[in-house]
Amino acid sequence: MKIEGKNYRTIWFENNEVKIIDQTKLPHKFIIKSLKNIKDAIKAIKTMEVRGAPLIGATAAYGLVLSIIEKNDLSLLKKSSEDLISSRPTAINLKWAVDRMMKKLSGVNNSDILKIALDEAKAITEEDVEFCKNIGMNGVKIIEEISKKKKDVVNILTHCNAGWLATIDWGTATSPIYHAHQKGIKVHIWVDETRPRNQGANLTSYELNEEKIPNTIITDNTGGILMQRGKIDMCIVGTDRTLSNGDVCNKIGTYLKALSAKDNNIPFYVALPSSTIDWNIKDHKKIPIEERNPEELSHVEGVDENNNIKRVRIYPQKSKSLNLAFDVTPAKLVTGLITEKGVCEASEQGLKGLFK
Repeated sequence: MKIEGKNYRTIWFENNEVKIIDQTKLPHKFIIKSLKNIKDAIKAIKTMEVRGAPLIGATAAYGLVLSIIEKNDLSLLKKSSEDLISSRPTAINLKWAVDRMMKKLSGVNNSDILKIALDEAKAITEEDVEFCKNIGMNGVKIIEEISKKKKDVVNILTHCNAGWLATIDWGTATSPIYHAHQKGIKVHIWVDETRPRNQGANLTSYELNEEKIPNTIITDNTGGILMQRGKIDMCIVGTDRTLSNGDVCNKIGTYLKALSAKDNNIPFYVALPSSTIDWNIKDHKKIPIEERNPEELSHVEGVDENNNIKRVRIYPQKSKSLNLAFDVTPAKLVTGLITEKGVCEASEQGLKGLFK
């Protein structure tokens, strides 16, 4: 996808370093940052310089490459894999990518290990690009059907950022939107601000602007009344972990949007690559829900009149706050899952029908 007319991906390997777009500086500053060692990779994931389940997985894969470059030592590699997995617990892609890398590197000779690790990390990123592209090709059919019936602009609500900045390219929830735009289907996107880190306002709107797709930022609580008044035709969100029964774990606030959509008979779709499916956990209460620093709630960042990024407190100094990063939307509230292999119902039968 594009920034100022130039094509970018969110992560790439260059001169024994991993290059990323520092997403904590967007939309105010576009900065390409170098990750030089495993500690840099872990810090980038923890501090959300990279974020989004598929991108976190790719960063973890490249993090193991950096670990091998730093010191070709099995004990360091094992420690690196453990530290990566614990850096952000909810997104299943992280563990999936690390496990895939470690399985590939098991029993490999030291002289071959760096090449094999780098090849596998690149394969993970290329696979994600292809998956996200196919998600778009499958999802655009839904938008196309609404467009034909409505014969007007299709209004889509999305939550958080499940755009190309959350993946390697194309995005998950945004991929059908980008494909619709390229096909000439008129769309308008309602972008949830997505407190507390404002990934919708800072990232989704930013990338939609770069692709010249009409969009409007709203507060997280505005979606309900827009649905009641017929201003939203469908919802598409991403996911950080989807259970085999169709329950969806995504950015906090997703569940409330799904409830509003159900109450107003608005289709609610979830877009995901198969790497985001958790085939092991059966009970959503067992999903580890990340609790982040309360200062993400009590403080906000913005630019002043001199275009300098400033951070200020907005809560009373003595007040306490709880910052849970994710919630769970039950399968019964999900109209369908949009995957790289097609669209299915949010159920074990639906998923196993696609992923035998």
